[in-house]
Amino acid sequence: MKKYIFTISFLVLLMFSMANCSGTKKAIAITDDEKTAFSQTEGDTIAIKDDKTEYEIIIIEPGFNFWLQSIAKPEGYYSQSYLENRNRIYVAEWNARVLQPYRFSPNLYELQIDYNPNIDYGYEVNYKLYNYFIYFQRKYNQRLGPFVPRV
Repeated sequence: MKKYIFTISFLVLLMFSMANCSGTKKAIAITDDEKTAFSQTEGDTIAIKDDKTEYEIIIIEPGFNFWLQSIAKPEGYYSQSYLENRNRIYVAEWNARVLQPYRFSPNLYELQIDYNPNIDYGYEVNYKLYNYFIYFQRKYNQRLGPFVPRV
């Protein structure tokens, strides 16, 4: 009887394992507006800062400002805690990739991001940083976490 229960448990576990292992990942659908943003060659410079906290991030990425203004969800769409939680995950993966230049392109992952989850950077910093990660993942077909980078 015990051997029979083990066999059923093993088969159920095997079925769940096979169901979770999909062999292909679906491609992210990129809109025409996003393609326009991604194809821009003039440099955009975005200064992300919060005057209250005095923290600043500077992003120099062609097309990001256009994408942020025309495609990204508007400010206030996400809560600050949501943005902070996602940014923690994205920053950790980003920094791990910076430290592995033979595995991940050093042209994409140039510098580490100093993001301390115990510091309140304010809404604007978290909003723009989060949206940069979404933009980056969609433009360069990268995955920085377990989430599909959606707009």
